[in-house]
Amino acid sequence: MDKDIADSSDSAGGHRVRLRGIIMLDVCLLGTAGMMPLPYRWLTSLMTRYNGSSLLIDCGEGTQIAIREKGWSTKPIDIICFTHYHADHISGLPGLLLTMGNAERTEPLTMIGPKGLERVVNALRTIAPELPFEIRYIELAQPEEHLELNGYHITAFKVNHNIACYGYTIEIPRIGQFQVEQAMQLGIPQNCWGRLQKGEILELDGRTFTPQMVLGAPRKGIKLTYCTDTRPVPAITENALNADLLIIEGMYAEKEKAAKAKQYKHMTFYEAAKIASDAKVSEMWLTHFSPSLVRAEDYMDEVRKIYANAKLGKDGKTIELDFE
Repeated sequence: MDKDIADSSDSAGGHRVRLRGIIMLDVCLLGTAGMMPLPYRWLTSLMTRYNGSSLLIDCGEGTQIAIREKGWSTKPIDIICFTHYHADHISGLPGLLLTMGNAERTEPLTMIGPKGLERVVNALRTIAPELPFEIRYIELAQPEEHLELNGYHITAFKVNHNIACYGYTIEIPRIGQFQVEQAMQLGIPQNCWGRLQKGEILELDGRTFTPQMVLGAPRKGIKLTYCTDTRPVPAITENALNADLLIIEGMYAEKEKAAKAKQYKHMTFYEAAKIASDAKVSEMWLTHFSPSLVRAEDYMDEVRKIYANAKLGKDGKTIELDFE
């Protein structure tokens, strides 16, 4: 239930609404390394938690260790999204599946990724052939696809790497504010308000009540965009527009490596910052650093001249995104 409506009662002749809290979107950048794991830097992975469901984007080597170091659990992971099938983004999957299976998981697991997902995962499962749960595959083929799963609205958008690769925007929609006075005027019993707010249509005493009768216009929800292994393309800016957080690769910080970024279809710190600025995001974290990059903070003054609220990602970096 949204925090703008909850149990109600009359008090001192007036109407009082008691607010309840709402579950936020927890975001943890589990691993930030590109190409190979390094001491204190695991390979690429992101985890979110919302309303009892956890979502993973990429699963590089060390992902399940990073989850344990964070103190989170693999058990609620219901969805795993893959940007692409280079080893540093998927090599941790067989071990994670075995851990989930050994924990006697029986609930289905949904995987999302570019075309070929089932074939790639089945090849990796040569060392994890028997699992006590079903894997459901959603293979992406269009430049942009929209999915609704476990309260998440997921937009997958194609980017420009040397193999098929997608970025992801994760949104938690927010319905309109509950109109208490309207509900009272319509004579809707208070114990039915929560059901209307959840989207139910009610039949009471021969009358039909719909959520639209008591809800205002939809409000700004929560928006997170995650993108690695690509050259700058308009789709990133378009899908990250006004995001609360953009997590984006900064493979190279040294300006003399701009040509290398183009050659291998990656991004520099400065290209990522330009996207964050153009998309008007609230905050940007850089990730997927080259193993050759040392003292990344030394480059951030230049980055912040392009986009002020730029931050370096680090393993275990966490934020709680809330509704406005």
